[in-house]
Amino acid sequence: MSSKNIIKGYLPEERPPFGKLLLFALQQILVMFPATVAVALLTGFHVSTTIFASGFATLCFIFVTKGIIPLYYGSSFSYVAAIAGLTGAQYGVTAPDAIISQAQFGIIASGLVSIAAGLIVSRFGIEKIEKILPPAVTGSIAIVIGLSLSGTAVLYSSGSNANWTVALVTLLVTIIFSVYLKGVWSQLPILLGILVGYALSIPLGLVDFKAIVEGSFFQVPHFTLPKVSWPAVFAIMPIAIATIPESTAHLFQLDIYINNLAEKMGKPKRDIAGKLGSNLIGDGIGDIVSALFGGPAGTNYGENISTMAITKNFSVWVLGAAAVMTMLISFIRPLSAAVSSIPSPVINGACIYLFGVIAAQGIAIMINKKVDLFSAKNLAVIATILIIGLGGTFAFEDQMIPAFGAKLPPIATAAVFGILLNLALSFKKKEEVIE
Repeated sequence: MSSKNIIKGYLPEERPPFGKLLLFALQQILVMFPATVAVALLTGFHVSTTIFASGFATLCFIFVTKGIIPLYYGSSFSYVAAIAGLTGAQYGVTAPDAIISQAQFGIIASGLVSIAAGLIVSRFGIEKIEKILPPAVTGSIAIVIGLSLSGTAVLYSSGSNANWTVALVTLLVTIIFSVYLKGVWSQLPILLGILVGYALSIPLGLVDFKAIVEGSFFQVPHFTLPKVSWPAVFAIMPIAIATIPESTAHLFQLDIYINNLAEKMGKPKRDIAGKLGSNLIGDGIGDIVSALFGGPAGTNYGENISTMAITKNFSVWVLGAAAVMTMLISFIRPLSAAVSSIPSPVINGACIYLFGVIAAQGIAIMINKKVDLFSAKNLAVIATILIIGLGGTFAFEDQMIPAFGAKLPPIATAAVFGILLNLALSFKKKEEVIE
């Protein structure tokens, strides 16, 4: 068999055969499902509605970006504190429809901010934006995003000896599969790792089958309409400004990995990073359509990007199929319950790997863009982003920084501080700049 016949991966426009497409899509669903559902539980939103909104927003994103950018839209943790402050949510307790409706209006406003940013980027070009969001900023933010999730992965892998056993087995077999499997199996390591972890969980008594078999077969997600609320706008809309660097970092990660694959396959490189404007507009559309149905604010998911990077499968068709399947799951209660029945140690055992890959991708951005780590300016920007983002995440019980009478989300605060510091340090005399 010649090297030309060896499957090395899928570029965005390439479509796998139908059977493989469904398997690849299921893998993408499994890695996004826990975080998306967790946001609904933390904010008081309806779980089935959140699942539906995730899939529909992803389809809208793919349509808006013309199928060029392979990203999956899921619920964003960056908005949790602001939304929960409005809904007064307690974990797992659904908020009243009237309050959810007010939060929906604030989320729509945040979507408009992302769209405005995307239009500005499209008008002035990526070169201008890189002055505001250089690789030292976007790479550092990607590192913070990955490492800030590390506590969640380890915490929800812990507990009993059975939990640790399942988590470690899931982690190790996922890594082994990703390194040693060949051909089509090499593109399914996360799915296979989760299946092995799930199978091990059954005899250890960690799987609750009761929720799968009880209740009705068909359910309609609980949809609510937005209601005008200016306090919700002021509480939620500013968060969008801070999530723009996160979305930018994700796009730069994709650009590096997709073009690396294209080069290995002997195919032309793609200007993925140059589509930042479309990406931000797509993000904004995602927020708006999600909020119209009663879903929380979202973002493109690092977990799905990590899965694509590990499997070298960047097919937009796979993400589109995942979106459609997710919407169907929201209507079929046993399917939703079956996915939800996957024990936390299984998912988070795999996430120890996935979240680490997100952080590693931040390092890859800085290496690829040749960031000068001997520059005092770059060191100052990188150092402050890392410490504010990670320190704020792990130093406080509610993972919010108490400052100036407010509660500041660590990643968003680190991003804004890093951007402003980079701009402030950019005003130098030419002779002081070391090339």
